[in-house]
Amino acid sequence: GDGVEEAFYTTDRVLTVSFHKFGEYFPGTGDVKDVGANAGKYYSVNFPLKDGIDDASYASIFKPVIGQIMQMYQPGAIVLQCGADSLCGDRLGCFNLTIRGHAECVRFVLQQKVPTLILGGGGYTIRNVSRCWTYESAVVLNEEISDDLPYNDYYEYYGPDYKLHYAPSGMENLNIPENLEKIKSKVFEHLRQLQPAPNVTMPAAPPPAAADEEDEDEDDPDVRVSQRGGDERQEHGAEFYSGRPGE
Repeated sequence: GDGVEEAFYTTDRVLTVSFHKFGEYFPGTGDVKDVGANAGKYYSVNFPLKDGIDDASYASIFKPVIGQIMQMYQPGAIVLQCGADSLCGDRLGCFNLTIRGHAECVRFVLQQKVPTLILGGGGYTIRNVSRCWTYESAVVLNEEISDDLPYNDYYEYYGPDYKLHYAPSGMENLNIPENLEKIKSKVFEHLRQLQPAPNVTMPAAPPPAAADEEDEDEDDPDVRVSQRGGDERQEHGAEFYSGRPGE
């Protein structure tokens, strides 16, 4: 998040968007007012959140914001970082997303039909990170997979239920719907300032050089010219006419 945003903070060639915990939390950046600078103003989108956000609340902001970005910016490609520290039960994270809720965001991005590179990211309860990325790999491949985990060398890590999915915790969702709507309105206000992604102007390729008719008559394209023969054809720049040695 913050490092990627900083790398593109002053350019309009890349738009970054981040949904994250904000307030007394590392790295302390990502206020909704952090929108970029210079040519990149309004091309950094930050949606600050509080503890305990659940699937329904997250979907209510993620889908509208991403949908608006797709409409306004019209990117030619997407890089989606699927950090798993937003899952419930993460050792360092403080959100309450289920694996299905997390994967629904991946599914929504893929529905935009834009070339997409999907990356991993944070996640500090390893057994849940592997669950999440396994399920999201299946979503990317449009495959259905069983909730029952197959036996493997690490099977005991997933006890006592040995399932792919697990229930969210009972932690309180501090993200009041009214506050989420206010932040979403502010983000939309910023997005209205956007221009579509700039295109790279490619110069037209020059037409192929016309072949010398005399050379075409003299040279058989199927006959390889020897090194000595090629050397004999090199003429001094002061020559007034084409000719062969001794002529």
